[in-house]
Amino acid sequence: MSLLDAILLGLVQGLTEFLPVSSSGHLVIGQTLLGVDSPGVAFEVVLHVATLLSVIIVYRARLWQLVVGAARGQRDALVFVGLLVLATIPAGLVGLFLEDTIEQAFALPAITGIMLLVTGAFLWSTRFRRPASDAPLPTARLALGIGIAQAFAILPGISRSGATITAGLWGRLPGDRAAEFSFLLSIPAILGAALLQIGEIGESWRATGGAPLVVAFFVALVAGIAAIRSLVWLLQRQAFYAFAYYVWAAGGLFLLFLALRG
Repeated sequence: MSLLDAILLGLVQGLTEFLPVSSSGHLVIGQTLLGVDSPGVAFEVVLHVATLLSVIIVYRARLWQLVVGAARGQRDALVFVGLLVLATIPAGLVGLFLEDTIEQAFALPAITGIMLLVTGAFLWSTRFRRPASDAPLPTARLALGIGIAQAFAILPGISRSGATITAGLWGRLPGDRAAEFSFLLSIPAILGAALLQIGEIGESWRATGGAPLVVAFFVALVAGIAAIRSLVWLLQRQAFYAFAYYVWAAGGLFLLFLALRG
């Protein structure tokens, strides 16, 4: 793998992991259009760790507050951590019991195109949500709803951040709080994906080479931080729905390509 490939892949992963455009969908589109395979397990683990670190850096103060608060038995911190655990359960169950079904979905490129159109509909719907409340925390019911949205995002083409933030906005969370809950919720999801793959690194690490891995890591890290901050900025300006145009175009053009290719 060349350094240019590493830069491009790191940039795409860092941006699409957090912007509501579906990183898995872009992976399928890229592999289909270019006729290339996955860059390897080692590369995927490195990118997962980089994007995980992006969340930790941006929300380091909030994470520290939660850790210290939970250790001291503070109610708000314990409740928030409990809500994150509750919201993690649906995706965990889907990954555990529907792994074969998910793999089949990734093998059918048309599903990605269709799901991108669905993601666009989610994003566009936020234009019509009710005004945000001033509740400091999501309810247990809303946290579970956000978790179910994250479970659907295991499908290629459904954006994890798009689905979870949309659920939070419809649950009347302010944009910045919906983003915070979504991105903190991504920590166990990204960490779990990396841990599931880490045992397979071996040969993949040696085949890829150290330099491309290091370059891709730092590019994905910086791109991830920029994507998170940009998305929060757009949410504060109620422009989240604008991403719908992009995913509709990406999904529609990809389906058109598949139809023309036969």
